[in-house]
Amino acid sequence: MNELDINFTEIVNMIETRRTNAYRKVNEELISLYWDFGQYISEKLNDANWGEKIVDKLVDFMKKEYPTLKGFNRAGIYRMKQFYETYKDNEIVAPLVRQLSWSHNILILGAAKTLEEREFYIKMSIKENYTKRELDRQIGSSYFHRYMLSDGNANKSLEKVEGEEGYPNTRVLDTYSLEFLDLPNNYSERDFKKAIVSNMKNFILEIGKDFTYIGEEYRVQVGNEDFYIDLLFYNRSLSCLVAFELKIDKFKAEYISKMDFYLEALDRQEKKENENPSVGIILCASKNEEIVEFAMSRTLSPTLVSEYQLKLIDKRLLEEKLKQISEMVEDNNIKED
Repeated sequence: MNELDINFTEIVNMIETRRTNAYRKVNEELISLYWDFGQYISEKLNDANWGEKIVDKLVDFMKKEYPTLKGFNRAGIYRMKQFYETYKDNEIVAPLVRQLSWSHNILILGAAKTLEEREFYIKMSIKENYTKRELDRQIGSSYFHRYMLSDGNANKSLEKVEGEEGYPNTRVLDTYSLEFLDLPNNYSERDFKKAIVSNMKNFILEIGKDFTYIGEEYRVQVGNEDFYIDLLFYNRSLSCLVAFELKIDKFKAEYISKMDFYLEALDRQEKKENENPSVGIILCASKNEEIVEFAMSRTLSPTLVSEYQLKLIDKRLLEEKLKQISEMVEDNNIKED
């Protein structure tokens, strides 16, 4: 690359950075306008002198005075009111909503039921830079509920990434939703792997955008013999290689020793000095928690076991399961007190 190319590259970077900053500033001001407008309507409707007819007059006023300003119809004004009233008392979330577009905020506001769920999707949208379509997919696949039900499935061999509590990203889910693979009723492990590679963008959306795909059938050589890891990734936040083994049957204890072998080979041959030890994820069609616990009880292996579903999981079942766990935790806390 010659000097002229470098200068042009720097100019492009300069322009794109300023454009991005300008868009963010405009978006922040727009969300602030909707927030202030929602506050104004909320406070005025608590006044006995205000009512539905005045809201209708306000809509007519906005159409006449600001015809190009979108969103100020009756439904939009009440969304602004709901937007303000939902987050006004939350000192953590209130400033974060200004980092998302109005369409993102409306999607979260309408689809998420609890403040905890809304806060989760707001933070994840900011960190992962979700498009509206990607956010819609995550909500539709009940990512929040699957994440919360995976509380124990965190890699304890790695230090938490700075800010993980605020922007969760290191937790491996107990259940991954791979509905986008569109596999036939009878499929092989080869079909499974091929479908993931063909849908890599959606797969990375599911496992987290910090994952960078390296390759399939990744070869490691030990004792002059070749061995092949199904899928290999690098995780930027965790600073480590992540090996995926794909199984279309239920989890078996012997899968752990095979993964340990791969991770040892990666650490000796591929890991750089500044990187953390490699991590393994065994993705199975199903798993028995007791068998997993027994298989892992005498090893310090940085391996985690997850299962996958090829259809969207019923959100009501996940909500009920999460509710039961919350009630159990609450009962235990009461007994301890």
